[in-house]
Amino acid sequence: MPGEWAIQGGNYANNRYSPLDQINAGNVARLRPVWTFSTGVLRGHEGAPLVVGDVMYLVTPFPNIVYALDLDDDGRILWKYEPKQDPDVAAVMCCDTVNRGLAFADGMIFLHQADTTLVALDARTGKVAWKAVNGDPKNGETGTATVLPVKDKVIIGVSGGEFGVRCHLSAYEIKTGKLAWRAYSEGPDDSLLVDPQKTTELGKPIGKDSSLKTWKGDQWKTGGGCAWGWTSYDPDLNVIYYGTGNPSTWNPEQRPGDNKWATTIFARDPDTGMAKWVYQMTPHDEWDYDGVNEMQLVDQKFDGVTRKLLVHFDRNGFAYTLDRATGELLLAEKYDPTVNWASGIDMNKASPNYGRPIRVKKYSTEAQGEDVVTRGICPGSLGTKDEQPSAFSPKTGLFYVPTNHICMDYEPFHVHYTPGLPFVGATLTLYPPPGERDTGNFIAWDAAKGKIVWSDPEPFSVWSGALATAGDVVFYGTLDGYLKAVDARTGKLLYKFKTPSGIVGDVMTYMHKGRQYLAVLSGIGGWAGIGLAAGLTNSHDGAGAVGGYRALDQYVAPGGVLTVFALAK
Repeated sequence: MPGEWAIQGGNYANNRYSPLDQINAGNVARLRPVWTFSTGVLRGHEGAPLVVGDVMYLVTPFPNIVYALDLDDDGRILWKYEPKQDPDVAAVMCCDTVNRGLAFADGMIFLHQADTTLVALDARTGKVAWKAVNGDPKNGETGTATVLPVKDKVIIGVSGGEFGVRCHLSAYEIKTGKLAWRAYSEGPDDSLLVDPQKTTELGKPIGKDSSLKTWKGDQWKTGGGCAWGWTSYDPDLNVIYYGTGNPSTWNPEQRPGDNKWATTIFARDPDTGMAKWVYQMTPHDEWDYDGVNEMQLVDQKFDGVTRKLLVHFDRNGFAYTLDRATGELLLAEKYDPTVNWASGIDMNKASPNYGRPIRVKKYSTEAQGEDVVTRGICPGSLGTKDEQPSAFSPKTGLFYVPTNHICMDYEPFHVHYTPGLPFVGATLTLYPPPGERDTGNFIAWDAAKGKIVWSDPEPFSVWSGALATAGDVVFYGTLDGYLKAVDARTGKLLYKFKTPSGIVGDVMTYMHKGRQYLAVLSGIGGWAGIGLAAGLTNSHDGAGAVGGYRALDQYVAPGGVLTVFALAK
């Protein structure tokens, strides 16, 4: 239903686009808050609420309380589900105790708890229909990502790359919670669910033992590659798309080889889990450039021909346009001009390095060696964009991307693996690009040309998910607490409102009784806001984020509030 919001991306294509246009560029300045709701939790509030019928559903950070709110009564609580989780789980959550939202299907609300328990709740009553355990927090496996219901299955990943977890994507039967299939990111072919001759990368079969050959000994068993981001689905092709995270450890000297298939886009059959094609964006990642960001699916002209495209804004600073049916790489360009770890992506199909980054040795953390600081790497490990999802408007043909405009110093060190303990092996310092003060931009991107159309600077990284609407307005939130509305074609600021805390949640919209509403969670946290959320003070804590975003405490304080907006009557 166009007036509802049942999964986090808004649709299977992860476009975060709404056809609603009651709120538009001509009247958005009349937007006003109409009701609010306190979640009672003071950590990072990522993800977005859902709206199905006359009910809104939302989940808090750990302990992952689920609320069902009555839209007919300004958010009166219809039911509340509060899971009983071991509080020690919070200690093994890498970058704040976040949860990226619920999903709805078949009359059930699906919750991915921090302790990796997948719960199906009756949407009317909140009663538990079934539970399934997806991992073990004692080994560092946790749940931060949302799930995606596809046909008769629920697709779910796992977090834990900073704890040496061997990560996977799994599918559970939607009616029973029974495990249907599990695909690991590294290891033997049968556990990867790949066919050495039929699964391809850039048009060529990946071959036997494609992952094992790129790890030293048994290092793949602690290899990371977690699927903690977003999953997309093309019903026509019957293919799901997702990305995998960094290889473990962050010290590249300890894991020689390409470390396949970390930092990789996977295209899989949702019924069997078998991989159609793969593409590794950052082979032998030396900077913690997870590849988990959303895969935007659009049918759009490229070189004059309408194609089924996949557009991905990677943490490594390059925006990729691929043919999602074949995995062909069509375009790869920097979406922040300060990116310097690579000069570009080799687009020569005759080259043995086709599709691989052209590295700049000066910024190679492995080339400098252990216990040596490599300075001035752009982007920082948070990436030019992290998990905060972009939006796409079919009206303008543009992508709207929240970005981090940030660089880093990186010092790798030797680390030993112990189950359940951090397996990081690097110390970071984050800061703006040389000569600049701002650490964020909100940009419009042309994926056919590989160019920035317009860019709005922000003093802090834009850690909120974007929303594009048929009203030619794009919405996003800021770390210093503003909900902003900009013109979809020009980027001109049309409206802003200061919410109670910093926004790391994703903006959504819905229609109720003929009136369009906008909703966003504010609650500072996530990686960029971990210092404020967790009370950290050491500049190197939070993988450098505490020092990089220290000034945030001059603008916001911890909180957990839902704010709902509508046009003034």
